[in-house]
Amino acid sequence: MATELYALDGCPYCEKVHDALQENDVDYETHWTEAMHSDRDEVKRVSGQRAVPVLVDTDRGVTMGESENILRYIEKTLAR
Repeated sequence: MATELYALDGCPYCEKVHDALQENDVDYETHWTEAMHSDRDEVKRVSGQRAVPVLVDTDRGVTMGESENILRYIEKTLAR
């Protein structure tokens, strides 16, 4: 899968990103993370941080955090 989202269940910022990906018909895979920041080793490995959401676009070599940045990226780059 070329687009991956690291998210936490119940996170409102993650839900905004999920909604935007779905509304723009972006195929993506979700990786659900642990609630405890200290247990988010996979997110840290991928993005250098433990905060979510994190979007990874392997086709374009882009990894980013911060939901507002991700939402702009979806709109400008991934939207069909």
